[in-house]
Amino acid sequence: MAAAKLNRLRDILRGYKSCLVAYSGGVDSVLLTHVAHEVLGDRVLAVLADSPSLPRRELVEAREIADLLGFPLRIVHTLEFANPSYTDNPANRCYYCKHELFTRLEPIAIDGRFAVLAYGENESDIGDHRPGAEAAKQFEVRAPLKEAGLVKGEIREISAALGLPTADKPQMPCLSSRIPYGQTVTPEKLTMIEQAEGVLRDAGFREVRVRHNEQSGGALARLELGPAEMERFVEEDMMEAMSAQIRDAGFADVILDTKGYRRGSLNESVLKAAFTNS
Repeated sequence: MAAAKLNRLRDILRGYKSCLVAYSGGVDSVLLTHVAHEVLGDRVLAVLADSPSLPRRELVEAREIADLLGFPLRIVHTLEFANPSYTDNPANRCYYCKHELFTRLEPIAIDGRFAVLAYGENESDIGDHRPGAEAAKQFEVRAPLKEAGLVKGEIREISAALGLPTADKPQMPCLSSRIPYGQTVTPEKLTMIEQAEGVLRDAGFREVRVRHNEQSGGALARLELGPAEMERFVEEDMMEAMSAQIRDAGFADVILDTKGYRRGSLNESVLKAAFTNS
C-alpha cells in the first residue's frame, strides 16, 4: 500500500513540472522534498523559514539534511512577530504564521518560475486543528502527501525504505506551540523554552515539550515526555537535577505532566469546543 502511494506521489510531483517546497527539516517535508528532487531535479527548491519560533538545533539539522540529500535550500526570514494577530496568540495563530510564510514564498516561486507551491500536510492532519491549512488554501498551496493519501505511519515507513535520516525523527512543531492560546508569544519566552528543551535533549530525551505557562510569581515550565522517556525520567529520579537547569532558563517553577506527551495537546480544548458546538 505504501509503495503504491509513493508511486502516486511521484506521479503527482512529476505532473507539477517544477515545485517550490516549504521545507522544515521534519519527516514530512524531507520526504516531500527528497521525492520532488528525485523526479524534478533542478526544478525543485526547498525554502526554510527562519524566525524566533524555529529552534537553532532544527535550523542546523535542516541544513545538514539538505546537504546530505543534495537538494537546493534557501533560507528566508519571516516576520510573523511583527503582527499582533500572531503574537496575541489566538487559537488560529498558525493561520498568521502560514500566511506570512506563503507571502514570502510566493514571490520566490514567481521569480524562479516554479509552477507550484507545496507543503507537507498529509492525510493524518485531517480532523486536527489546522488553521494554517486555510492560509494554504488562500495561496493555492498544494499538499502532495495528502493528495497521494499518505498518512504519518506510511510517511515514516517510506522514509525508512529510502534511507532518509528523518524516518524516526520526533515531531517538532514551532516553539510558539508551547505557549497556551491567549498568552502572548514573545521571542524571550521562546528562548526560555528552547533552552529548557535543550537541557532535556542534552540528557538524551527525544520526545520533549516544555510548556510555558504564565502565573503569578514567574513562569511555570510543564514538562511533557514520551511514555518510554517518562519511565526513564521517573526511574532515574531526574526531576531535581533537570528542574535546577530548567530554572536557569528563567522559569520559576517546574512540574512534570504525568499524562506525558501526546500529539496536539495544545489543541485539545479547541477540538473539544468544536465537537461540542457541532
